Amino acid sequence: MQVKGKIALVTGGTDGIGLEIARQLQAKGANVIVCGRREDFLATAREEGFEAIKADLSSADGCSAFLRDLGARPLDILVNNAGMSGNFAPGDPLDLALTDRAIFLNLNAPMHLIGTLMPMLLDRPEAAIVNVTSGLAIAPRAGGPVYCATKAGLRSFTQSLRHNLRDTNVHVIEALPPVVDTAMTRGRVGGNKMSAKECAAQIVDAIESNSKEANVGMVKLLQAVYSISPALARRIMIKF
Repeated sequence: MQVKGKIALVTGGTDGIGLEIARQLQAKGANVIVCGRREDFLATAREEGFEAIKADLSSADGCSAFLRDLGARPLDILVNNAGMSGNFAPGDPLDLALTDRAIFLNLNAPMHLIGTLMPMLLDRPEAAIVNVTSGLAIAPRAGGPVYCATKAGLRSFTQSLRHNLRDTNVHVIEALPPVVDTAMTRGRVGGNKMSAKECAAQIVDAIESNSKEANVGMVKLLQAVYSISPALARRIMIKF
């Protein structure tokens, strides 16, 4: 896909991976709309030249309000990046309210946006849907059961959606980041972390090259291990 001149929407585009995706699409000549919850981040995004819309996509009402604010403007690229961990400490009771929010934001919201915006995307000369899942969608870790479940669900949805749209102008891409240095992982996940900038660069490259998947960083190795032995991949990742 030629990114220059395209209109892109990046959810969760005011911070972390989403902001870097927005910046890199903009640098390549795209007109980028971002959404997020924090007014200070939205203000900073506007200073960088983005159209920034306040949105909380962790509920059906929040998705509906955002879609109303977005209006009927044309879109060529939809990047479903917004997400939250929904994790809990081992032995702690599951926070059901947090769990419900995480499930909606990570899994339901992309479906709501895709379902509503699909007629518009189908009407464009070429379009792309990018669903940001995770390497943990391939094999889960014990410390993030809710997050892993939602990302695995989004991975399955994305694969089915790609097949359903195979004969259309809409290209469906799954982006699978490794552990990335963002606000969500700081203080929660140790080890080496990829920069959000490098992660975004690989995702944008997948958009430009019409790839089916962007296996980012160490996820390439995880995919290779999983292709040989899914059980081994699960044993490695569950303790990660």
